[in-house]
Amino acid sequence: MMKLIEPTIEYDKQIQAYKNECVLAGSPMDGTGSFMRYETTAQWLDKVNAYKNPETVPEGKVQATQFIFVREEDGKIVGMLQIRHCLNDLLREFGGHIGYSVVPSERRKGYATQMLALGLDKCRELGLDKVLVTCKTSNEGSRKVILKNGGKYDSTVYWPEREENLERYWIDLT
Repeated sequence: MMKLIEPTIEYDKQIQAYKNECVLAGSPMDGTGSFMRYETTAQWLDKVNAYKNPETVPEGKVQATQFIFVREEDGKIVGMLQIRHCLNDLLREFGGHIGYSVVPSERRKGYATQMLALGLDKCRELGLDKVLVTCKTSNEGSRKVILKNGGKYDSTVYWPEREENLERYWIDLT
């Protein structure tokens, strides 16, 4: 059994283990709200909570809810997912409503597909009718996850800041 929950300090060891595994593997941590920039889980959670509250979202940013994807049998965090409640210009072009990642040792086990499906349920609860999800053109695994969850290809765009091509997919939630 897996569960998609909002992170708390009680998951500090598991959150740090997730980060450490990604760092050691040289793997990006999409959908973590820039966790790599923070030394401690507490610092990251302060940022996560600021983005969750519409009154404390930094100027120019959008309200977002952060989740961890936890395997109940051993408490391991196998993935992280962030939902942006709306899109600004940058997200509309490159980032989308949802970012997610799976820790390297747990990839290719179907977790991302399940996690995105649960994330889409959360988007429905927020009242979203459709969501934009993007992935690097080189990320075949993420493309498959998006397609399995109903993604319809929209376009491919070049993100100069990151020097990468991104595929854009819309998922209808109605």
